[in-house]
Amino acid sequence: MSDRMRRVNEAVREVISEGMGELKDPRVGFVTVTGVETSADLRQATVFVSVLGTESKRKKTLAGLAAAHGVLQARLARELRLKRTPQLTFEYDPTVERGVRMTQLIDELAPTDE
Repeated sequence: MSDRMRRVNEAVREVISEGMGELKDPRVGFVTVTGVETSADLRQATVFVSVLGTESKRKKTLAGLAAAHGVLQARLARELRLKRTPQLTFEYDPTVERGVRMTQLIDELAPTDE
């Protein structure tokens, strides 16, 4: 990945993260943007999000984000000067959940100092 694409991905991630707080959709709960992958031609951007809550909460949040993609895309167009504004798609990122699970497993296996 080129240095320019890394900067574009980080800029898109920052703008989308800031825009999440302004969404009025009640389906969108506590969401963390963990990363963004933008295509080389800047036509598509996949936004990876971590959602706090159950499986049903995660599905509702992803549906809310899909419905609000136009608002976030307009914000992206306003704040970033890109040749094209990428079409946003949202995907769940399970890495945070896996990390928490690994920490729990390590804590269970670690000997206690008693």
